[in-house]
Amino acid sequence: MRAATCAVVLALAVSLAACGDHSGSAARADGPASAVTRLVVTTDNGLRLRPAGGDDVSVDRRVGHHWSHRDGTWVLDLSCGSDCPRMPRIGVPHDTAVTVVARNAGIDAAGVPGALDLTTVNGDVTVADSGAADAPARLVTRNSSVRATQLRARSVSAGTVNGDLTLDCATAPRRVTARTVNGSVSTVVPHGAAPYRVTATTDNGRPYVMVPTTGAPADRALHLTTVNGDVRARRN
Repeated sequence: MRAATCAVVLALAVSLAACGDHSGSAARADGPASAVTRLVVTTDNGLRLRPAGGDDVSVDRRVGHHWSHRDGTWVLDLSCGSDCPRMPRIGVPHDTAVTVVARNAGIDAAGVPGALDLTTVNGDVTVADSGAADAPARLVTRNSSVRATQLRARSVSAGTVNGDLTLDCATAPRRVTARTVNGSVSTVVPHGAAPYRVTATTDNGRPYVMVPTTGAPADRALHLTTVNGDVRARRN
């Protein structure tokens, strides 16, 4: 009887292995088998990005997800039923470049060291103590605001339509581009930051430029624009 049971278990294991994906796709149900350097997350809701506890991407167990692999980038598609959290947690390994495409909810990144490209609609983009001084950061929403504190980036691009843009940088980026329509724009760079070429424009508001500008090279610039709201650029 014991031998028969073992034979059944072995046959089942072989059968399950034969049912794997032989379509040529790199999709994996259990995620990457090696270190991830580029990660894309897509969701119809929002999410929270936090540091992973190790070298693997961690996914909130309360959400459905599917992995695929495209041109050196791992893609994580999240799906939610009626009882899943609106802001599930994704753990990101150190020095992983992250792109998030969300909608109808916010993106909250804290303590994530790497390039950031975060986009949503109808939700805030909130960043704290994240990014990398040698990598770009792109923070975009619509009908909500972008708020970043202790942001590290080589360059920053931030945008919205109806909302404020608040960018507090822990390191001095070479270039900042921030555009909104109905909202204010505020950019803060470190106290010892070198001069910038500054463009601060608004139609219905006031520009305040409190950073040094004399002798700034052409590739070191702050472009800050709104229609209805104030524009501020200052050093910490």
